[in-house]
Formats: sequence, structure tokens, C-alpha cells
Amino acid sequence: MTPPDRPKKRKKIDAGLITLLCILLASGAAVWVQKGPGIFFDTVWTDLGFVAVMIPKLIGAALLAVALGYVLPREKIMALAGPDSGVLGLVIATVAGAVFPGGPAVTFALTAGLIASGADVASGVAMVTGWVLLSANRTLIWELSLLPSHFVLVRVLLALPVPVLLGLAVRLLARRRAAAE
Repeated sequence: MTPPDRPKKRKKIDAGLITLLCILLASGAAVWVQKGPGIFFDTVWTDLGFVAVMIPKLIGAALLAVALGYVLPREKIMALAGPDSGVLGLVIATVAGAVFPGGPAVTFALTAGLIASGADVASGVAMVTGWVLLSANRTLIWELSLLPSHFVLVRVLLALPVPVLLGLAVRLLARRRAAAE
């Protein structure tokens, strides 16, 4: 059994990877020239340690995204956050993004899994934007601890409509693109 509407296969080496490698090589060369080989190799070992910590998380996130496409009920996901779910679907996606407790690996994996299960890209945009702008975890633990409450309230109120508005913009662009084809 395969999830419907599987995304197209991606190239293993694409423009994003090539750009990242160019930036990596240029910055590595700059560190070598400006700071010397000692600092360069200290930086390489520190970065490799970070990669070693991140790899298990990324593998878990990728497995989660694939598994969600198989186990989530497509009809329910489409009804809640599919292309015909309207503004309510975008609000649901925004709230889901705001309450995701994890970091990017979890959030992006859940979003990819939900899209594979029937959510539209607009809902995915609303989810990720809700997570970025309205994260309950960050707002409650960090912002309210360190910033004046009126500042946090104003920031949250101003950010509140943004995920839904971006989702609506994505749906509008998708309709225009479909009409042009």
C-alpha cells in the first residue's frame, strides 16, 4: 500500500546542494586563510560533532514523514486541512503549528507527512508559519519570561493572522496556476 499523490522524486544533487557546497568551501577557505589551519580544524571537528547529534534526529524525522503518509486517514486530513477546507482548515493548520512542541526536524517531518496524507501545500505553509511565528512553547517559556507581557501580546496579535493569510495566498496562486494550465 502506498500513499496517494506521492511527491516527484528529487535529484540527489540539486542547485541547493551545489550552492551550499560553494558557500561551505568559500567559508572554509576564508577561515583557513584568515585564522589558520588550527582554527579551521577545530571548526571542522565541532561541526562534525553537531552533525553526529543531528543525524539520528533527521533519520527519525524522515521515517516519521514517510510513515504518516501510510497511516493517517486521508479523508479526515483532506477534510480538516485539504484544498477544500477553507479558512477553517488554515486556522486548524495554524493552531497545529503553534502547538507543535518540537524543533524543525519534528515540525517539518509532521508537515511533510500531513501533506502526503492529504493536506494541501497552503495548509503546510500555515502550519510551518504558525510554528515559526506563534510557537506556544517559545512564547510561554522564553518570551513571557524575558520580555514585557504587553510586548509579547502585541507581537502575537500582529502575527496571528499571518499564517492564514499566507495560506490563502498559496491557495490563490495554486488556483491561478491551475487555471493557466
